[in-house]
Amino acid sequence: MKPVPISVILPFFNAERTLERAVQSILKQTFRDFELLLVDNNSTDQSADIAWKLAQSDDRIKLLHEPQQGVVFAMNCGMDAARGSYLARMDADDVSLPGRLEKQYRFLQNYPDVGLVGCNVRHVSSLPSKGLQRFVDWVNAFHSEEEIWLNRFVEIPIIQPSVLFRGELLRQHGAYRQGDFPEDYELFLRWLAGGVCFAQLPDVLFEWHDSETRLTRTDERYSTEAFYKTKAHYFAQWFLQNQARKALWIWGAGRKSRQRVRFLEEEGLQVAGYYDLKAHKTTEKRCLAFHDVPQPGTQFILSMVGRYGAREKISSFLDSRQYRAGHDYLMMA
Repeated sequence: MKPVPISVILPFFNAERTLERAVQSILKQTFRDFELLLVDNNSTDQSADIAWKLAQSDDRIKLLHEPQQGVVFAMNCGMDAARGSYLARMDADDVSLPGRLEKQYRFLQNYPDVGLVGCNVRHVSSLPSKGLQRFVDWVNAFHSEEEIWLNRFVEIPIIQPSVLFRGELLRQHGAYRQGDFPEDYELFLRWLAGGVCFAQLPDVLFEWHDSETRLTRTDERYSTEAFYKTKAHYFAQWFLQNQARKALWIWGAGRKSRQRVRFLEEEGLQVAGYYDLKAHKTTEKRCLAFHDVPQPGTQFILSMVGRYGAREKISSFLDSRQYRAGHDYLMMA
């Protein structure tokens, strides 16, 4: 079959309330030369019927079925069938604004060293919690390769279903993996570890719809501890390759930080000690007050303080001591 510039992959499971809206948002794109692969992952509602009718109405839409349950299998099914040189992600409960594909495609055409590009998003939710809105505000603040790379162990500052990437990355670095971890975060960290350059457009081109049934809220693979295990694996890999001559110190001696340090130790890292607001907060290892941080060069500091607003204060302090982000310290909370 004739190749197309872009393949949009949209897996769905019991999405009868939102699927048509998501599909229509792709059909209304200003960039018209694409295929849209709808991957039914064993829906038991009317989703498959809706998808079939949509496929009959536009020959750019292909309906696939993945019998093995799970978003990893559905996504990989779509990617295996894709004919596009570029692959776009899309979720069944979200909306792509009309210029999304065109702007992302032009960006990758103009910047051949960039492998994946996201975009700023609008958070849409009727839920009372403001935590996800704060996360979206944080994500929308980063756009450059360096900003994304420096923050990768906090979270990847890109909303996963908003991305467009080069299809060759799948051959070079692999597709989604199944396991007890967040599959999208693991994929992004693996690709970044492989040297893939990520970028993000400052334009709001995507609506990220939140709900109580969203997988990030209901699936244990998206638990905080699952994220930290994944972070620990890829941080240890990077640290041993690039910073092994330095002593590793942790900023944050609280109970949660010490628990998460065990993930690092399981990956083969040795933690020399802790920094905190006051010395001797823990007796497990040496613990110093933060103002005793030495001149840069002999230590690498990894911050695990998750308190809201603390990350910026810690970064500012370390910068004032001539520590360089990515060279002398990183954030992981």
